[in-house]
Amino acid sequence: MLWIGRVAVVALPEEIDVTNADTIGEDLLSALNQGAVLLVADMSKTTFCDSAGVSALVRTFRRAVAGSSGLRLVVGTPAVRRVLSLTGVDRLVDVFPSVAACLAGPYEVLSQGGQPGQQESATAKADTDGGGGA
Repeated sequence: MLWIGRVAVVALPEEIDVTNADTIGEDLLSALNQGAVLLVADMSKTTFCDSAGVSALVRTFRRAVAGSSGLRLVVGTPAVRRVLSLTGVDRLVDVFPSVAACLAGPYEVLSQGGQPGQQESATAKADTDGGGGA
């Protein structure tokens, strides 16, 4: 897991299926539990994701929203993009082609009660804190 300010980037494996989806879900939730205001699930190397993986992503999304955090996905393969499209996950969660693109834009830091607060940028945070972890 890579931390850039309060943004956590979690690299996911090449294949996500019933054998590892629970562990992946726990890893993603762990980042939220550690105070991430934005969680980036880096699926750029993921070539396969079954329904167990999709469920883990949806559970993480729900937990992020409940905790006033955000979730973004980085997807590099057409097969995984297709699964996210067919299941509607791409309508719940913003999907980006690269981690750089994902971190380039600002994100809302939600205040208590889920109301938009100040905007931050992971790129700006990395420039000011040397990219160090939280």
